[in-house]
Amino acid sequence: MSAALQLMAFGLALFSTLFLLLATCTDCWMVNADDSLEVSHKCRGLWRECVTNMQDGVRTCDQYDSILADHPVKIVVTRTLLITADLLAGLALAMMLLGLDCIKFLKEDPCVKLKMCYGAGVILGIGSILGLVGSVWYAVDVYMERAMLVSRNIFLGVYYDFGWSCWLGMAGSTGCFVVSVLLTCCLY
Repeated sequence: MSAALQLMAFGLALFSTLFLLLATCTDCWMVNADDSLEVSHKCRGLWRECVTNMQDGVRTCDQYDSILADHPVKIVVTRTLLITADLLAGLALAMMLLGLDCIKFLKEDPCVKLKMCYGAGVILGIGSILGLVGSVWYAVDVYMERAMLVSRNIFLGVYYDFGWSCWLGMAGSTGCFVVSVLLTCCLY
């Protein structure tokens, strides 16, 4: 039972970590929501902003000036939290891989292997919380920006909504949290 639970947790952790990495690297955290008048699809990400022409499919992207440039707080905080979550999830994945019962590393000392899985669960839990806070922080900021414009009857021509990268970050963080619970609570 323990080996099956470990393998299931490792598979879920692998997919969740990949989701977190994709969310960090991709550039569609915000998408334009009002596409009735639009002939282009706009995406804003943590690293650049892209516009895709709907008629011919041409996509152009503008990189943000510099990593050290003066950026909005939501971008800086989300970048920091997600990069930290990615690093912690990668470390936990390596620890979990070494702690699996089917791996021959430290086969003669199962107590150490169990502690490695438990430690991986704790690290993955911390990373998942950081990733979830970063993703939700960005989503709430997008919502508040839109609500402020609507409440003041300001129409700028484009309203932004949550993009698929934001949802990937939330899904990856949630998956990592589930694995953390499995490893810390159910493995014993």
